[in-house]
Amino acid sequence: MSAKKSETRDFLWFLAKLAIFVFVLRSFIVSPFNIPSESMQPRLLIGDYLLVAKWPYGYSRYSLPFGVPLIPGRIFASTPQRGDVVVFKAPPSQKNDYIKRVIGLPGDMISVRGGTVYLNGQAIPKQKVADFVIPVTPNMVAAAEKEGSASPCYRPQFEEAAPGGGRQCRYPQFRETLPGGRSYNVLDLVPDGAADDRDTVMVPEGHLFMMGDNRDRSADSRFPAVEGGGIGLVPEENLVGKALISVFSTDGSANWLLPWTWFTAARWSRIGEGF
Repeated sequence: MSAKKSETRDFLWFLAKLAIFVFVLRSFIVSPFNIPSESMQPRLLIGDYLLVAKWPYGYSRYSLPFGVPLIPGRIFASTPQRGDVVVFKAPPSQKNDYIKRVIGLPGDMISVRGGTVYLNGQAIPKQKVADFVIPVTPNMVAAAEKEGSASPCYRPQFEEAAPGGGRQCRYPQFRETLPGGRSYNVLDLVPDGAADDRDTVMVPEGHLFMMGDNRDRSADSRFPAVEGGGIGLVPEENLVGKALISVFSTDGSANWLLPWTWFTAARWSRIGEGF
């Protein structure tokens, strides 16, 4: 065998081993996920990049790249805890990856009244905290234009001049605390919005009730599963993984042809935030 053929064979074998390593890594250990919408504000912003841990809830076909049907059902299964931020394949098509917070577990009764979530008949405590204020960024502007929104702050009433120039969004923010003491911040932008009053539902076995932290801008389990709309109750088999850590964040101002803008666009303070 010639030296050239040997080198080609070794290179192809290296590529094959690399592909197997990446497949195993992304299927069973961690995979990347980026945030395209504002449904999980204030915790997650458009332009955030996360690592998602694959092992906490077990594995199904949705753990594998492209949903390759190599795993029957769900193996090494474990149910998330209330308050976990999870990535999953969204009903009804099971094609798109969504990220939401787990609010209801199998057997729970969930309702929403006046913007307050009720878990098994008890209101989840919701306390007003300081407003959530963020600068308007290019990726927020792009998202607003795509949605046909009148403002990158969802509605003009939330938009104001920033002290140092430019524009910023100011949103009313609240702190919710689940049974057991786990707490997190949510946004409730519109009093008496469409999602503020929802009838009681019981979460059946093998399903989860998911909600976005930005309560008026999240299509979640409060609404029936409709393509491009709500997601209904999410089967545990649809779980992809648990949000682990933020590894990068960009405001969308980078120009790929100007390498120095890659650094000026980065939101360094958001890197390394856990869940």
